[in-house]
Amino acid sequence: MPVVCIAPKDPWHDKMISQIQQAKARGGTVIAVATEGDELVSSMADYVLWVPECPWMLSPVVTVIPLQLLAYHIAVIRGLDVDQPRNLAKSVTVE
Repeated sequence: MPVVCIAPKDPWHDKMISQIQQAKARGGTVIAVATEGDELVSSMADYVLWVPECPWMLSPVVTVIPLQLLAYHIAVIRGLDVDQPRNLAKSVTVE
């Protein structure tokens, strides 16, 4: 089972590095979302999805894009209809 790690350059970067090391020690496959040029994450992760450097408060907006693309492509590979998600509660408000 792959482990997806979000490890941009932010105040919690060192803690995420520790979590990546623990996942690797247990034989996990690590897919990391990291800031471009982060050699430390690159050396530990099996696959890296690069995002541009940005202020750390903006990093959730930047890191979610490759995660959405990853989810989309996994759904397509599994043969799921990405335009008709299952078990999604929808509500429509009409005034």
